[in-house]
Amino acid sequence: MTKKNCIEVMEVSMSFNGTTVLENITFSVEEGEYLGIIGPNGGGKTTLFKIILGLMSPTGGEVRIYGEPVQRFRKRHIIGYVPQRAISEIYFPATVEEVVRSGRTARMGLLKMFSRADREAVEKAMDITEVAAFRGKLIGHLSSGERQRVFIARALASEPRILILDEPDVGVDVTSQEKFYSFIEDLNSKFGITVLLISHDIDVVAHQVKSVLCLNKRLVCHGSPKKFISEEYMQELYGKKVKFILHGH
Repeated sequence: MTKKNCIEVMEVSMSFNGTTVLENITFSVEEGEYLGIIGPNGGGKTTLFKIILGLMSPTGGEVRIYGEPVQRFRKRHIIGYVPQRAISEIYFPATVEEVVRSGRTARMGLLKMFSRADREAVEKAMDITEVAAFRGKLIGHLSSGERQRVFIARALASEPRILILDEPDVGVDVTSQEKFYSFIEDLNSKFGITVLLISHDIDVVAHQVKSVLCLNKRLVCHGSPKKFISEEYMQELYGKKVKFILHGH
């Protein structure tokens, strides 16, 4: 059975004050894909995510979500988003359960009362991410790895079909990173959630994702992890002096 595209990025360009951030980017993402996006700082990765989410309008080109232009796409709750800064935003007096429940608002609306279905979705999200055991703890009292799971649970509470993660491993220790990426792989393989992940960790991208998009203002490479691990693409992304080591898995 042929999978359909859930995201289509067509000739997207973006400029700020005359400076080009993205140049003529075109690619598509199939349902159930696990796509890693990699590239240097300033290469346009986060900007691309914000355009896909409809948070920014490109200066050229178009993004479609399930065939609809993103500006007219109304089912925003099917896209779960964990921004780069989410893990650091912890100094507020909210419990784990309150944080996860807030993720349900995108589906139910601001003024509606929590229904049984809403409560069940929140419980399922906490169970999947294994944060239910500390539901009553303040978010600021958790470890970085635990907080990471809470914000994923928050995104999952809306029952998304697409999960977008912007450098989710920032500030997280190596042991927690390994558990986290195993968890993300399970979300993709067991629950069929399409995952888009920005990471600076070439080793993670090489061994975890199903496909890779290399971005440095323009599209350098889009294909299998094996395809992008070459001296040619690494130099185009990071310069001629780059050296990298891939650990055996």
